[in-house]
Amino acid sequence: MAIRPIIEAPDPRLRVVSEPVAAVDDELRALIADMFETMYDAPGIGLAAIQIGVPKRVLVIDLQEREDGADAPEDDANEAPVRNPRVFINPELYEPSEDYSVYNEGCLSVPDYYAEVERPARIHARWLDEHGQAHDEPIEGMLATCLQHEMDHLEGVLFIDHLSRLKREMALKKLEKARRQKRAA
Repeated sequence: MAIRPIIEAPDPRLRVVSEPVAAVDDELRALIADMFETMYDAPGIGLAAIQIGVPKRVLVIDLQEREDGADAPEDDANEAPVRNPRVFINPELYEPSEDYSVYNEGCLSVPDYYAEVERPARIHARWLDEHGQAHDEPIEGMLATCLQHEMDHLEGVLFIDHLSRLKREMALKKLEKARRQKRAA
């Protein structure tokens, strides 16, 4: 396992549409292990393979809930999150609900920027897991939001693309300013 560099906007590789996975094999499982290690190190709750430069239709999610069932806040150091890693290979979304929910989203490829994004509250999804087993189920809540966010990456879309042009430009300027400050330090 290895921690891989996460590609940040506006890198054009993030705009590549990812290719379907042909076989669930040991090479793919090694990629998945690297993705989890990279995501946990960042830290984040979701990561698409394209974010580490691999244009394959693979994503990993772990909402890391606390033992009491609530989402694990990053500032709650007293209670360790319970990991629940999930792998989605060649995922497809269908039958989005007509009602929407709004979440304050962030992204490892757009660090330190958060904005409210509206997405369908419920979806159905089909995918393969890391063992090649097929799944097809309805998904709602935070998992639905996260899955839709990560699926966007597979299509070359960032969460800031769902924002107004002004907010998107502000996000990219903030990211560039942070990069300049980091280089100067």
